[in-house]
Amino acid sequence: MTTSLRLTSLSHAAGCGCKLGSADLAEVLKHLPAIDDANVLVDAATRDDAAVYRLSADRALVATVDFFTPIVDDAASWGAIATANALSDVYAMGGRPLFALNLVGWPRGKLPFEILGEVLSGSARVLKQAGCLMLGGHSIDDPEPKFGLAVVGEVHPDRMFTNAAARPGDKLVLTKKLGTGILTTALKRDLLPEAGLAEAVASMTALNDGAARAAALVGVRCATDVTGFGLLGHLGNILSASGVGARIEVGRLPVFPRALELAAGGAISGGTQRNHDAAPAGWRADITLAERYICTDAQTSGGLLLAVPPGRLDTLLAALDAEDTPARAVIGEILPDERGLQVSRSAAEQ
Repeated sequence: MTTSLRLTSLSHAAGCGCKLGSADLAEVLKHLPAIDDANVLVDAATRDDAAVYRLSADRALVATVDFFTPIVDDAASWGAIATANALSDVYAMGGRPLFALNLVGWPRGKLPFEILGEVLSGSARVLKQAGCLMLGGHSIDDPEPKFGLAVVGEVHPDRMFTNAAARPGDKLVLTKKLGTGILTTALKRDLLPEAGLAEAVASMTALNDGAARAAALVGVRCATDVTGFGLLGHLGNILSASGVGARIEVGRLPVFPRALELAAGGAISGGTQRNHDAAPAGWRADITLAERYICTDAQTSGGLLLAVPPGRLDTLLAALDAEDTPARAVIGEILPDERGLQVSRSAAEQ
């Protein structure tokens, strides 16, 4: 069975992935209790991609959760994308996923359970590829369909990636193209046919395991995955946690075909607009509005953003090439804190 319904038409979310805006999240996080446990290596304070809890000197658990409404109309693809997206948080910490639990909201009066079966089949395919077990989950009757996973993985405490490990001089490398939020918004608004999403779907269902292996091989210690807060939002988390600045070169960003064109035409989700409005960037005057939206586009299952010491850059790029990651673009560098976040067309403009 293949899905014939417009799943995206059942989603009322204003933004890709339905994430809270950065300012909203800050308001929520301030109500969390302070953590006083030496085994908690990473919590919400640094806005990392997952929590990390040390079990022993050489083993720590990585835990994350992510779910969202349909962003494509094919049910199996939605399940696969949501699964790759949730697993990505473990890879972004340098970890290996162990097992997962499903999270399902399903409008039983609107959608047959056969379609949910397709969602789970797509998810199972990606979990098998990741070597991650599905051990159960939870479902509720919900007027809007939602699907995602809680994932538990493991990492060596001395080899994990965090937002807090960037240093001035590090080069920034991105491992997938940008623009998924723009393209999926265009699909919802009938500005792009489903076939026009093929490359983006292939990217969103691709695991970030190869990028994580390559980064670990060369000793990278700072990474994040680019998802709902967009490139600049997730980079901003690194800058805040590490106490550094950064420069991004728009001319070196890997971007899906038609994403710039559709952004210029207004295919912008509510999440992307919130990201743009909140971006702390110093924009060069020649950066177009469409390019600014690319930098702040709310991604789903985006690539890893890696901060690598310059002396290890060539080794990292070779390792990413050997892993055949969707992209391996050097898009900027980490600067001292007083330089802030700068967005230019090229390094020559600095």
